[in-house]
Amino acid sequence: GSRAAVSRGPRMQENAVPFLERPPALDGSLAGDVGFDPVGFSNYFDLRWLREAELKHGRVCMLGVTGLLVQEFVTLPQFSNGKTPVDDFFVVPAAGLWQVFFTIGAIEFFSHGFKLTPGDMFSEGREAGDFNFDPLGCGKNPDALARRRLVEVKNGRLAMIAFGGMLHQQLLTGQGTIEQLANFKAIQ
Repeated sequence: GSRAAVSRGPRMQENAVPFLERPPALDGSLAGDVGFDPVGFSNYFDLRWLREAELKHGRVCMLGVTGLLVQEFVTLPQFSNGKTPVDDFFVVPAAGLWQVFFTIGAIEFFSHGFKLTPGDMFSEGREAGDFNFDPLGCGKNPDALARRRLVEVKNGRLAMIAFGGMLHQQLLTGQGTIEQLANFKAIQ
């Protein structure tokens, strides 16, 4: 007979930190939940609020990684690029940064209906990360939706690590990510 290979992902809490118990709130019901919470945040905060933060940070970092890469190649005609994309941040006038800050704050307030605390954010029953915005109808098939949620969480986690790495690499080396990859020299 034939044998099929079975692919299994890592079981974080059991293998990565074997001396810790799996937190009781992490029962595997959320997409991407593998029971990894060594600090114990899930014992003190609403899981939906934590998931909302994780999804939001993941989404922002997915855009941020794209932005750090695209800025090395694309320059708008009225602007000039700095040595690295991180340097471009410091060229923006303070008034422009405040404008961005207040605009993002307004979007946060309006998109959540002015409910931002763990106690009231989900009082109307919405799921974490769901803003009823699905113009392509991707959520019609429950199986496909479950897969997309898992993919979003995993890609968001990867993007958070990637953004942090790229940001620090640019601050330490003074080179853009693509520039450094193109001029890579192995340590002798």
